[in-house]
Amino acid sequence: MLLFVGLGNPTPNSQNNRHNIGFKIIDAINQKYSLSKQKPKFKGLLTTGNIADKKIYAIKPLTFMNNSGICIRELLEYFKIEAENVIVFHDDLDVDVGKIKTKFGGSSAGHNGIASIDKFIGKDYSRVRVGIGKPEKKISVSDHVLNDFNEDEEEQLNKLTVNIIESITILLDKKLDLFSSVVNNK
Repeated sequence: MLLFVGLGNPTPNSQNNRHNIGFKIIDAINQKYSLSKQKPKFKGLLTTGNIADKKIYAIKPLTFMNNSGICIRELLEYFKIEAENVIVFHDDLDVDVGKIKTKFGGSSAGHNGIASIDKFIGKDYSRVRVGIGKPEKKISVSDHVLNDFNEDEEEQLNKLTVNIIESITILLDKKLDLFSSVVNNK
């Protein structure tokens, strides 16, 4: 069993924010692989199904970014899923738009959603860091992550999402470096 987590904020005006890229990727995975209809459970929107031969749970926490760990811990405890079988999709300022980086464990690098997950389940899980780029103008990080993507960025992210979905079986096998390489070089 694997748990995919997409980080974001659940308000309608947040839908296209940079901070919500995790939600968008979970929605794309749900659609492509015909996972179940989203149901409100564990303080999130949960879907289930199979991809290849793996049982998948996918969740979008509704606890807001800074409390994402609460939702994830409840789900892990209920389904007896180990943290090492969690893969979190989240925005990252230090990665260029249209690119990803993957890692297992490590620091939150100031990302409040990741810090919350670390607090509630530890650091032994995988992360797909989806690039949102640094702000071009002198604006605060919080303003940048809460801004919507521009048209060019949206196009790059749509291509990236397709690459992620087409390469998902590599991620299911937890081959993080290979997954990054394949997704970024398509």
